[in-house]
Amino acid sequence: MDVRPVGVLLREWRERRRLSQLELSIQADISTRHLSFVETGRSRPTSAMILRLTEQLDVPLRERNALLLAGGYAPAYPEGRLDGPQLNEVRAALRQVLAGHEPYPAVVVDRRWNMLDANAPIARLIEGAAAHLLAPPVNVLRLSLHPEGLAPRIVNLAEWRAHLLSRLERQVAASGAEDLRELLDELRGYPGSSAAAVAPKGPQDVVVPFRIRVEGGELRFFSITAVFGSPLDVTVSELAIESFFPADEATSAALRRL
Repeated sequence: MDVRPVGVLLREWRERRRLSQLELSIQADISTRHLSFVETGRSRPTSAMILRLTEQLDVPLRERNALLLAGGYAPAYPEGRLDGPQLNEVRAALRQVLAGHEPYPAVVVDRRWNMLDANAPIARLIEGAAAHLLAPPVNVLRLSLHPEGLAPRIVNLAEWRAHLLSRLERQVAASGAEDLRELLDELRGYPGSSAAAVAPKGPQDVVVPFRIRVEGGELRFFSITAVFGSPLDVTVSELAIESFFPADEATSAALRRL
């Protein structure tokens, strides 16, 4: 496999972050001349230099390891399995958060938006979706927007679809990940909604609501995304918990009854 020089990759990350060589050199406390030599291949950066630059560029841990390999060095960040013994404490913490959030829905996803874990209320929201969308790995964006998934039951589909696509677009722009770009292209091909968006009221004045029809009525949520602070493991750095909170008392009461 053809591996591009580390200097080329560093330049691409700098350009993705829209920084000039001068701006990055100031942030990393190196000379602009040295940075230029690194990017053009005239100077071979040390592993410490690669890590310093990738820290300033906010490069994801997985890509930092890739840059180290391109520079001829060993990866600096381990990548544990979520179901492995080395991440027992992380897994237990996630389960505690999911259980503690009940009776409201919450789901753990990876960087590709694949569902890794969820609490019981999530099952009530996704029941009725096509079997092929519920086969592991379940991609929550595909499940949400696919016409055989939740889309027909999402009251404000046009608004929610725009919100999800915007989040994914920002993720693609920040990471440059090709698999996420392919997912974005796929989701853009799904039908949207021609219904006019209803002007939100109450909590939805400041957040995008998620409104879904269920047996017996409509549930309204707003969501909060949480990640681990300062992770040193690739897997942990790519985990996120999406927690849904009731946006009105009727939704809260309905979930408590369930």
